[in-house]
Parts: sequence; C-alpha cells; structure tokens
Amino acid sequence: MSLKRFLLVRLGRLLTYPVRRQLRQFEVACQNPEAVQTELLRDIIRKQADTQFGRDHKFGTVRAVADFRANVPVAPYEYVSPYIEKVQNGDTRALLADKRVLMFALTSGTTASRKLIPVTDAYLAAYRRGWNMWGVKMYRDNRGRRIAMRPIVQLGGDPEEFRTPAGTPCGNLSGYTAMVQKRIIKRMYAVPYVTGKIKDARARYYVALRFSVGRNVSQLMAANPSTLVQLARTLDAEKEHLLRDLQNGTLRADLDIPADVRAYLEPRVSRDAARARELSAVASKMGRLYPQDVWPTEGTVINTWTGGSMGPYLRQLPQYYGTPPVHDLGLLASEGRFTIPLSGGTASGVLDIWSHYFEFVPEAEMESARPTVLGAHELQEGKSYFILPTTSYGLYRYHISDLVRVTGFYGRTPEVEFLGKGHRFANLTGEKLSEYHVTKAFDAVAQGVPLPVTAYSIAPIWDDRQPYYALFLEEPDAANGSLKPFLAALDARLGVENVEYAAKRESGRLGALRAAVVPAGTWGAWDRARLAQTGGSPEQYKHPCLIGDLKFRDTMTVLREVGA
Repeated sequence: MSLKRFLLVRLGRLLTYPVRRQLRQFEVACQNPEAVQTELLRDIIRKQADTQFGRDHKFGTVRAVADFRANVPVAPYEYVSPYIEKVQNGDTRALLADKRVLMFALTSGTTASRKLIPVTDAYLAAYRRGWNMWGVKMYRDNRGRRIAMRPIVQLGGDPEEFRTPAGTPCGNLSGYTAMVQKRIIKRMYAVPYVTGKIKDARARYYVALRFSVGRNVSQLMAANPSTLVQLARTLDAEKEHLLRDLQNGTLRADLDIPADVRAYLEPRVSRDAARARELSAVASKMGRLYPQDVWPTEGTVINTWTGGSMGPYLRQLPQYYGTPPVHDLGLLASEGRFTIPLSGGTASGVLDIWSHYFEFVPEAEMESARPTVLGAHELQEGKSYFILPTTSYGLYRYHISDLVRVTGFYGRTPEVEFLGKGHRFANLTGEKLSEYHVTKAFDAVAQGVPLPVTAYSIAPIWDDRQPYYALFLEEPDAANGSLKPFLAALDARLGVENVEYAAKRESGRLGALRAAVVPAGTWGAWDRARLAQTGGSPEQYKHPCLIGDLKFRDTMTVLREVGA
C-alpha cells in the first residue's frame, strides 16, 4: 500500500467513526422497535402540532397511537397535496414546522404524474444517516476488495428542473445531494453532478464515462440496474471516441450538452495518453470494451436495486461487469429511505425505525373499508404488507402503494424486501395475478431455461373462447430456440406462484401463456414515451413487468404470437 493510499484509508476511518458509532446504537435500537417507534411518533406529532395540517387533524389531542389513527386517515399523495401546494407558494406552516424547505424532490413518475415531496433539514439528516450506515456496512463487508477512498461512478438527475412560485427548486434528490456534498466527499465521485442536467441520454452516459474511464473506480452505483446495462453498452459503442478524448484531454463537440454545462465540464476533463493506449490495446485484443475490461472485477462492487422487477437487468450485468458483489440500495424513493440493507446478496433491508414511523396493512386487506393496521413490531415473517410511512416532513400514514414482504428480523425489527407496486395486478377469470408473481416466476424459470431477454411485460389478452396472458418481448429475444420451452415452463411456474392461476388453467377458463413478439427497440421507445408523459426520472424509472390493461395489445405492434 502506497503512503498516499495509507493516509487516505486512515482519513476515511477517522471520518466514518461517528457513523460506526451510530450504527452500533441503531443495532441496539432494533432490539425494541415498538418503544423506538412510539417515541418517534410522539416527537413528530409534538413538533408538527401547530401546523395547519396538525390543527386540522387535532394533533394536540393525540396521546396514543390509537388517537393518531382515529384522527388521520390512510391516504395517498392526493390527500396531502393541497397542503403541499400551499408550501410551494411559500406557506411553509401549512404542513411543516421547519423554517425552510431546501427543495422539492420529484418522484420518478413510474405510476402517475410526478409528486413534489418537501425536503427539509430533517429529511436530509435522516436520508444521509441511512446512507451513511448502509455505506459503512457495505465497506466493512468488502474490506478485501480495497474499495475505500477510491472513486465511485454514480449517475444522478437534475437537481433543479424548475422552481415553485415561492422560488424553491424542484428536481432529482440524488442530484441535489451530490451538489451539496462536502468537497472531500465530492472528490470521491467520478461523475460531476452537473451531468444530471444533460437531457440527451446518449450524451449523459458518454459524459459519465468520459470522467470515469481514466480513474481507478471502485463502485458502480445506480438505483436501477438498467442504467448500468446502458452505461456498459455505451462504453462499448463509443469506445473509439472515449479513448480519443481521453488521449487528447477533450470532450466531443458533437454531443448534445447545454452550453453552461459544457463550460463547467471542459476545464475539468483529464488527459491520460498512457491509459488511453492501455485500454485501446485491451479493446483490440478483446474486440470489445466492457466495464470489466476497464475496472477489474476483483476490485469493484455494484450497488443497485435487486428486488421487485429488476431481474431481467440484473441477469445482464455479469456479461458486462463480471461477477463483483452486488449490494441492494434498500427501499428508497423521493419520499425517503425506508430500509437499510445491512448485508450483501439480498434485497432485504431492516426498517429505518429511527427516521420514520411505520404502519402496515396485510396485502389482502388494503381495499377493505376497515383494514387491519399493524405496527412494525407486530409483523410476521413470510407475510406481505403494504407499507404506510409517517415522516417528519409532512407525509402521514402515506399510502405509497409499495408492497413488501417480511424476510426475517434484525434483532426484533423486521427486515423487508420490496415486491412491487401494489396496483400492478391483472385479473381475467379471478386469478388476481400480481407483478410479484410474474417476476418471481420469470426469475425461477430463467435459472433452468436460459432465455436472454432485454425487457419484457406480461399482459392479459381477452378472447371470447379462452382468454390468456401474453409475454411481450422483442424480436431478437424471441428468435432464441429456447422460447417455446421457456413459455411452457413459465406458464407452469405462474401456477406455482399463484394457485388461482393454476386452478384457472386446469379448468380451461384460462388459456396457455403465449409470446407476443414486437419489433426490436419497442420497449425502449415505450419506456421513453411513458417517462415523457409523466415527466419522470430515467434513473428511478421501473419498467412494469405486468400490465393489467386489457387493451394493451391494441396499442402495440405485434409481429406474431408464439405458443408453447
């Protein structure tokens, strides 16, 4: 170890000492989640009692959890939206006791039009604390890979897409946190935060790579693994341009980059002719240039979502990145961080009981007029629930539509994994197929009947004689000789995951799963159009693996259907 690296590592340990102490305290708190959560709720209610929302919902009379539940309904964003609109116009006390709102985090737009979530100092403190504890544990688990204090590749979004009438910026949370990082931390990130302001996807990926290929990268981080797949494809497709820029210390002039962003970036591009020659030789020898050719697998870690519908993209990562450890980022969204994964190789994370008060409704009861509502300490392993966070920044009993399953306990605090958005169901004959059923079945079958798939969705097809489901996939994927056995295996596995599906198939009320083949590039164009409609963030967007719309097939160009 060089003297410089020795000093950097020691500096890192010094800087992370407070976080390591916090993590130990959090581990102790996880032994008594009921007491921790009850005290947190009391603190939130006490601080927010004099806001308009607090007065409207009689926070001053709340003495117990039962009072809180009686005064505040379980509700989606639309319920709190009128209060948030007042905050946007400068009336902070309508919803918040905080003196200021730093920004509004825009949701990804995966399910509807984008929502504005107020980011306060309390929000940012909780968000950073969760990230810091996650990071310390991740570094500890990968000591042998020597990743500490080495550069990180992370793509964020635009921290300021527009401003509210009161002048508060609205944008991407990851872009904002990157912008306000301390200088010593900012130096660890290879990609400048202003890259998030580049709207052209090709240019954005190119710039990220231009600032990364010459550095000794240790981590590749993106909320959605599809971002990492596209980053790798861009690296290979643009390798000649990238290496020429690296050799000359330039940034391609023909990229669609706003003038002010280019003016910020160009003085900061590095020149490394030796590294360019080295990578050029690798590309000539291998006939490609993938991330694993630039950054050796034994010295890297991938951090990304691994739950829900991420399976198709995760399966593509080894082709480009090799097999470094993959750590899940946790259940986090613009609304906040809800779980902290404290071990690698799993999509599960412990509830962040320090930051938010959590309630849960059993999966089958969410549409009930009077559903059972449980605290974190009342959950059962193996059961699935809708999560309802109450935050310190204006979200109360918030129905975010996230379905989670309890996989175990950290101390006495539940560890949960994200299953999917609860509204993603399809129902032709009473089978009530969920996106979770689809992704779990698809992942299980892919282990035994390999079928390379870049993206897919399953949708119901109505047929007067016998309705059925179709697997929509692109022409290049459908050309694989394994398609028919894959369809047969997937049809059977859907019945394993959902007994009602099996029963409807056995009775003949539901036909066999078929493939609906669409032209190459269809899903990319469909996702872009969907994002344009909702105004969402590409980095946070989750492609739906189940689409319940019976008219969906009519909107697609289907080249042919294939049966098992």
